[in-house]
Amino acid sequence: MSKIRTLLVDDEPLAIRGLEIRLRAFEDIEVVGRCENGREAIKAIKAEKPSLVFLDIQMPGYDGFQVIEALVGSDLPLFIFVTAFDQFAMKAFETHALDYLLKPVEEERLRKSLVTVRRRLDQQTAIRQNARLVEMVREIGATARLAEIMDGPPITDSSFEKRLNIKDGGRVVCLDIDLVEWIDAAGDYMCIHAAGETHIVRETMKRMVARLDPARFQRVHRSAIVNVDMVREVNAAANGQYVLVLESGGKVRMSRSYKDVMARFL
Repeated sequence: MSKIRTLLVDDEPLAIRGLEIRLRAFEDIEVVGRCENGREAIKAIKAEKPSLVFLDIQMPGYDGFQVIEALVGSDLPLFIFVTAFDQFAMKAFETHALDYLLKPVEEERLRKSLVTVRRRLDQQTAIRQNARLVEMVREIGATARLAEIMDGPPITDSSFEKRLNIKDGGRVVCLDIDLVEWIDAAGDYMCIHAAGETHIVRETMKRMVARLDPARFQRVHRSAIVNVDMVREVNAAANGQYVLVLESGGKVRMSRSYKDVMARFL
């Protein structure tokens, strides 16, 4: 049986340990390395030349996307993103990565993902897959550079965004801020959900919060901002948290750390 040389990348040692334990159930998986940050991952991928990498998105220093960007021009393995972000936040990446897994990784979900890996390797389609992934990373980088040009000077308290300029392929989408329902973070990238679509920009949470009018946009989680005008229902959840149901039916978790924001909905 041909072994699939596999590298595990996550800044949480317990996450690596848990994934490695689950992978022992698959005889064709050979773990050839474990990395706790992006820099280690880049070196290990170049040295070990794995066929498959389980890659965490949010890591200090180099995040998962920057790891891929740094490897452009090399022979890339297949990548499976591993993330703690809610599934709706990952829809934007679904068509670009081979697959993604939500933490904690479930055995059956992992099994299905490895079926896809084997099929891709057998069909030798990794080159085409990686081309799409590299294009995504390049577009996100271009978005950041374009935003720096179009944004102009820093936003002041009296000058909040009326629209967001987002590069999408070969075009720039001028998104009316009124259409934005919620925004969530994936490392140094922001997923902007508006009018049934998700747009990706390279931006920090701190910067995004500063650009938006707090009278309309409230941070309700360390990785989420919500348009309060779009909230139609608030449901209590476990551990003192709440789930905000939006006009589109989307759901955003409100952390108990932001319970003071609750007053906006009462």
